Amino acid sequence: MQKVLVAGATGYLGRHLVSELKQKGYWVRALVRSAKQQIQVSAADEIFVGQITKPETLHCIADGIDVVISAVGITRQKDGLTYMDVDYQGNANLLHEAEGSGVKKFIYISAIDGDKNRQLKIFQAKERFADELKRASIDSTIVRPNGYFSDMGDFLNMAASGRIYLFGNGNVKINPISGGDLANFIVSLIAQKQSDVAVGGPEILSLNQISHLAGQALGREIKITHLPDWMRKIAIVLVRNFTSQKTYGPIEFFLTFMGSDHIGQSVGNECLIDFYIEEAKKLN
Repeated sequence: MQKVLVAGATGYLGRHLVSELKQKGYWVRALVRSAKQQIQVSAADEIFVGQITKPETLHCIADGIDVVISAVGITRQKDGLTYMDVDYQGNANLLHEAEGSGVKKFIYISAIDGDKNRQLKIFQAKERFADELKRASIDSTIVRPNGYFSDMGDFLNMAASGRIYLFGNGNVKINPISGGDLANFIVSLIAQKQSDVAVGGPEILSLNQISHLAGQALGREIKITHLPDWMRKIAIVLVRNFTSQKTYGPIEFFLTFMGSDHIGQSVGNECLIDFYIEEAKKLN
């Protein structure tokens, strides 16, 4: 039985990973930041309490482990921690422990097209770590997933108000992926030799289509307002120059990605409308 360490285990994807690994017969050690988080990953065989930004708390975390899967990363900077603190240095700390313990493989979860958008603050740290991982002696795979279904909740929230705002003509296409489908794909990579893979769900959808699916799930007609794309471009410049890094990082990322297609290898079978229907029940 192979032993797998999951870092970022309490996050949206991390919880799916722990569940999927157990279903596939792996022994799982989950990294959590505090003892009170243990209940969130109770399915794990062993729980390790430590903070990825504090290397002194990670000693021996990878001992006896065959594969490390890191879903560690932040979208919004908080608690005084920066992208470099978490996405780069935190993962580098984990890699150091993995190499010292003789781990056979390290799987790192980044984001789609991060390698093509290194200029974005949110990707600078991720890509710096990805480069370091590729140079390491350990066998590695970098997974670049498209937007999670959970991220698509923003469209549902806008639809609940009756109007969705999009930039341009709304024909930008993505293939969002569910946490379950992504976890299943990542676990399958343990036995494969892939160094860098972009992945998405089974449906390639335009932002217009995603908006209509949100309205359909709510059982209402929604209005879509298409804002001129020059407004998106000006907004990027403004947030870069007149807000703090903590504020502009996620906004810069969102506005940039709204401007072009992002499509990964299609995997899985879960559909966005089913996710929306379940989420819509919580809003009613």
